[in-house]
Amino acid sequence: MALAARRRGPLALGLVGLLLALLGLVLLGGLPSIVRDQVIKNVRIDPNSIAFSMWKDVPVPFYLSAYFFEVMNPEEIRQGDKPVVNQRGPYVYREYRYKTNITFHDNGTVSFLEYRRFHFQPELSGGLEEDYIVVPNILMMGAAIMMEKLPYFLKVMISATLTGLGQRAFMNRTVGEIMWGYDDPLIDALNSLVPGLIPFKGKFGLFIDFNNSNTGLFTVYTGATDINKIHIVDTWNGLKKVNYWRSNECNMINGTSGEMWPPFMTPSSSLEFYSPDACRSMKLVYEQSGEFKGVPTYRFVAPKTLFANGTDYPPNEGFCPCRESGIQNVSTCRMNAPVFISSPHFYNADPVLVEAVDGLHPNKEQHGLFLDVHPMTGIPMNCSIKLQLSLYIKQVPGISQTGQIKPVVLPILWFAESGAIEGSVLKQFYTNLVLIPSVLEYVQYVCIGLGVALIIAAMALEIKRQKNAREKSPQEPAPQNEPPQYSETTPLLQDASNQHAAAET
Repeated sequence: MALAARRRGPLALGLVGLLLALLGLVLLGGLPSIVRDQVIKNVRIDPNSIAFSMWKDVPVPFYLSAYFFEVMNPEEIRQGDKPVVNQRGPYVYREYRYKTNITFHDNGTVSFLEYRRFHFQPELSGGLEEDYIVVPNILMMGAAIMMEKLPYFLKVMISATLTGLGQRAFMNRTVGEIMWGYDDPLIDALNSLVPGLIPFKGKFGLFIDFNNSNTGLFTVYTGATDINKIHIVDTWNGLKKVNYWRSNECNMINGTSGEMWPPFMTPSSSLEFYSPDACRSMKLVYEQSGEFKGVPTYRFVAPKTLFANGTDYPPNEGFCPCRESGIQNVSTCRMNAPVFISSPHFYNADPVLVEAVDGLHPNKEQHGLFLDVHPMTGIPMNCSIKLQLSLYIKQVPGISQTGQIKPVVLPILWFAESGAIEGSVLKQFYTNLVLIPSVLEYVQYVCIGLGVALIIAAMALEIKRQKNAREKSPQEPAPQNEPPQYSETTPLLQDASNQHAAAET
């Protein structure tokens, strides 16, 4: 009985090891597909998915931080001197995003309107909305450029009207007015003198269209039929492309709406999205792998070609007429006003732009935009999208307010929209999409390693058992000088041989 137990021990150990090794191999082969299926299930735009509530009402605390370039020498600029600016801010606003009019369609798409609301955060800001800042008179200086080709006598008449209205090349207004709007009699005056020049009425503000308004009707793919197309824009305001630019490529509405991207990214992936604020699609490129609070990420940044002119990057020729590389003319989607967008402080732009204005100090850490995305799900973990608004100003003959201003692209402000996943949302995300898959990945290798170790141990025990069994069995002495063995017929044959020998004698 003890012998049987000794035989069953290695066998049982080997079977356990074999089962563990098989379990590990099954996990090794099947875990990627299991994780993939779970990711697909949880990131689709579906009311039953984990990511749906995050997509519907963005729980991430977003902040809009605005930095103003205060003009320090306005009178000297009118006399032809080089502009000197001083950065003021940040003026920080908590940004709330939520979607309405969510409508699912039979072709695997969903339509929605996304609204934004902003609330000033004085405790996070470097000043108050009541702060006065000297900036270019955006309406007047912009209108001057737009009227440049009008007959000279008409421009003189308009200039006299502007003088009567107290209009000057630069204005001293509060942060709140510049951001969210102010009443200006210039709007009605210009519309009466040059009908259609400024096609709006009421207040004017750089961000007046941001607050309590939507970004247009987006229709995007839900991922129900093809996960690789999830969040990709099908149409914006019913359009497949816009008509602001001079080439089909530049007018295309590509990528997502800028909130999430398709899962299963690789370093060769890029982040493309359509920005209604910039009136164009933008593409960010992979820079490096990293980690955000335990979650693996890919960092995507703006390439130098993003705002390059058509000379430096021919595909951007459709965005022209162009000036120096690194700034983009958006006048065609901004009422023909000479407005340019770029990276803050003209980062990654032609050095000529920086040298033309004193007080600019571009650097990557402060002025480069980035998006840190979890590559397995396509969900941003941490981001900071940064853009600068600048106004092209110069002397316009006939408009006395422009004095002798030398042509310059003068920065007005730059802003960053930043956000990072935190709190319970981060915990749920980390547990379901990072921790559990990681644990299962470790388990598969532990099972394989432990299984192989148990099988080897079982084999060793069996070899030892057999060796012990041989050593304990009785040994029979080996035969020495053993006499010949005879069969029953041997004596008869020997007697017959002896008799034959005697007869011969």
